[in-house]
Amino acid sequence: MGVLSNKVERENLKPGDHIYSWRLAYAYSHHGIYVNKGCVIHFTRGEGQKIGTGTGLDHIIGSSLTQHPLDNPCPICGNQSRSDGVIYSCIDCFLSGGDLYRYEYGVTPAFFLVKARGGTCTRASSESEEQVIHRAFYFLRKGFGVYNVVKNNCEDFALCCKTGLKVNPTDNVGQSGQATSFLAVAGAFRSVPLTYLARFLRLGYAATSVAGLAASCGTYCVNRYINDIGVRRDVMRVVLEEQKWFEWSKPFYVSTTTLCGTLAALSGNTRYLVAE
Repeated sequence: MGVLSNKVERENLKPGDHIYSWRLAYAYSHHGIYVNKGCVIHFTRGEGQKIGTGTGLDHIIGSSLTQHPLDNPCPICGNQSRSDGVIYSCIDCFLSGGDLYRYEYGVTPAFFLVKARGGTCTRASSESEEQVIHRAFYFLRKGFGVYNVVKNNCEDFALCCKTGLKVNPTDNVGQSGQATSFLAVAGAFRSVPLTYLARFLRLGYAATSVAGLAASCGTYCVNRYINDIGVRRDVMRVVLEEQKWFEWSKPFYVSTTTLCGTLAALSGNTRYLVAE
């Protein structure tokens, strides 16, 4: 774990860890919550289902699930190739042959900016192992909405489980670091004047072109940072149905620490979204 890589060995995983694995030659990553005993809860779309962009990406980015032959399904998970929504899988099916990485929480601004690739860390802090796993199993039962690669994807799911926060669903992009990075790249390219791009093709203007590209890099970093869930102001705290005020029969939610924390949060400006 560190600046260069978040790679982790299976034996070092802890329940409640946010894990991910790269797909399609590192083009994107699939995220989930490790619960215990080699099992993961994650949010996915099934084979052949669109990812919600309305573009050619719907056909390029495939299902994140392992494709087992029909006559040889996974002995633990069975055939999940067409499963969608929040599902429970063994870690081998989750990884789909890829390496294992652990998402980092509560990183410093400097560390966040050094990790130039989005979808690997956040400034936000993780809540307790018990709360994370409770949310994951709640969404396993109740669902996490309709999959959308920009607004509601697997990383959005894992971030919500870990932090209890979710971006306003009316916004154009969710809290996913991958999605905000793609948009930051687009914004950086738009910030480069066409004259710089034209001059970049001429060796005589190399210095000017480098200065323009450096400015674009700065734009990319700023856009990534201000859209991180640990920095954004348009987030809401997700309150599960089981946490409603009238359900005092659940001792987990009425501990002194939790009650005081909830009252303190309610006294602030944080908005709340009830997960039905």
